[in-house]
Amino acid sequence: QVQVVESGGGSVQAGGSLRLSCVASGYMPSGIYMGWFRLAPGKEREGVAALFTHGGSTYYADSVKGRFTISLDNAKNTVYLQMNSLKPEDTAMYYCAADYTYSGLDPYEYNYWGQGTQVTVSS
Repeated sequence: QVQVVESGGGSVQAGGSLRLSCVASGYMPSGIYMGWFRLAPGKEREGVAALFTHGGSTYYADSVKGRFTISLDNAKNTVYLQMNSLKPEDTAMYYCAADYTYSGLDPYEYNYWGQGTQVTVSS
């Protein structure tokens, strides 16, 4: 199994930036798929960005393209989500998730989840 732990959430004004971190540990013999997801009150869990730790495509939700960047530090087993030009509608609990076989932004396909970190953007 793989475990993931998020950090880096907080409160920021609209237009500001935050960087989230997700450290993965456990069994990762050939790389894993890792993604960021968010859950806002009254909404369904939404895929934000995802990648494969051993190279390949990155995936972004249309709502964050051009503002958010997912990146990887393989030496630290850490995936980052750089969030720029934040908007109040980005306010949500952000989760990191991992999976051995699925690539993409469908949260229901990911099997290993962190506890989440809150991001609040004020106008």
